[in-house]
Amino acid sequence: MLGTPGFRAKRLAQARLARGLTAVSLSELVGVKSANISQYEHAKQSPSPSVLEKLSQVLNVPQQFFLKPEWTSDMDRINYRSMSSATKGARNRVEARYEWMKEIVAYLAEFVDFPALALPNINIPNDFHTLSMADIESIATACRQFWNLGVSPISDVVLLLENSGVIVGRGEMGAETLDAFSQWPKDEPRPYIFLGSDKTSLVRSRFDALHELGHLLLHRNIDRRALKNNVSFRLMEDQCHYFSSAMLLPGEAYSRELIEPTLNAFLTLKPRWKASIAGQIKRCEHLGILNPDGIKRMWINMNRRGWRTAEPLDDKLPTEEPRLLRRSINLVIESGLKTKSQMIGDLGLNPGDVEALMCLPAGYFEDRRAEATEPQLKTKMVIEFGRPKWRS
Repeated sequence: MLGTPGFRAKRLAQARLARGLTAVSLSELVGVKSANISQYEHAKQSPSPSVLEKLSQVLNVPQQFFLKPEWTSDMDRINYRSMSSATKGARNRVEARYEWMKEIVAYLAEFVDFPALALPNINIPNDFHTLSMADIESIATACRQFWNLGVSPISDVVLLLENSGVIVGRGEMGAETLDAFSQWPKDEPRPYIFLGSDKTSLVRSRFDALHELGHLLLHRNIDRRALKNNVSFRLMEDQCHYFSSAMLLPGEAYSRELIEPTLNAFLTLKPRWKASIAGQIKRCEHLGILNPDGIKRMWINMNRRGWRTAEPLDDKLPTEEPRLLRRSINLVIESGLKTKSQMIGDLGLNPGDVEALMCLPAGYFEDRRAEATEPQLKTKMVIEFGRPKWRS
């Protein structure tokens, strides 16, 4: 059978996983045997032009996507909230899309200098098991001092991370227990945080982002076998929960504002500190403001009010969206370095996928009028609180 010269096996597997399809389900949609899909993905044969066209339609990627050189990326050391077998399919799907995001970031780095990495250099013990919660409290305080945050609420967690050189993305996770994940690739100078868009709660997303920052700072060099040990994995999660809580609600300042630990008081402070009521209850436990009986009564009352499922104001507080990647795309286009058509052609991805991964408005790439462009100098971009600034 006539195949397709230059077909890249990994691209097919990547697209299939990104769409959440098994080899069997893809074969049924395309009209070939599942064994054929396996042969394609293991580079033992390539699809015919007609099958390639069908694969392109079903997987909603351009045919040229399957001809792009396979992009190698370190996919080890990803920190997940859940490593259970129940979330494996969702992890496979989001990792494939995360690979696309990293590939787009590498493409943009040819034109744009991202903000320099500026994370606090914290002395972490080799064995994370020895970290006490008091240690983590001190680390959170040191981080606030490093970023000159004082003891006030953090105005925008995502912007803080992006200004510090962290690449932040957002997309659907596809599983209830997967809220976010992070990675510091061995072969790259900067870390990544990927936030779920499935739940649109501002307070939940801020907590998740700082939780992942905790992984990047506390667990960067751990033995990955710890992830397979339930006790160690749970300890890592508890440490990052504590770190996130301490970052969001600095003990002394928050305690001064909390006149009395009641649900109504927590609700009043929620829009100021942008921290959930549940998170404030947990923080009161950390700080000794509530004893075990008081904590128990709070959870009972939360259930009675129906706040354990959805808290008040969750649908009123706007989420913090990543800006860096969107602005990088805009900068390259608006400076004339690339037209929209050229960029989509270079990336070889579905425009809708690029828009979603870069937090661009839907339809951004629909206007792809080609224009003659002149080469320009590499541009340096700095995003500051408030308006972005560009400089050459």
